[in-house]
Amino acid sequence: MHSIPDDPDASTYRFIIVAAKRARQLQNGQRSVLPATNKKPTTLSMEEVRRGLVPYTDLNREEQHELEAAE
Repeated sequence: MHSIPDDPDASTYRFIIVAAKRARQLQNGQRSVLPATNKKPTTLSMEEVRRGLVPYTDLNREEQHELEAAE
C-alpha cells in the first residue's frame, strides 16, 4: 500500500499536488526516473515524490524567508 510521507515539515496537501502534477507529466509522455514495471502514472509519481526525485519549490516558504530577511 502507498502512503503519504509523515514528514512534519512537508504538508500532505503539497505532496498530493506535486504528485498529481508529476502524474500529468508522465501521462503526457515524459519518462519516469524510476524503472517502470507497468505501473500507473499516479503510482510512479507518488513514489518519485516520496523518494525526493521530483524537484519543486515552495513559493510561500521562500516569500516568508525573504520577508524575515528584510526585517
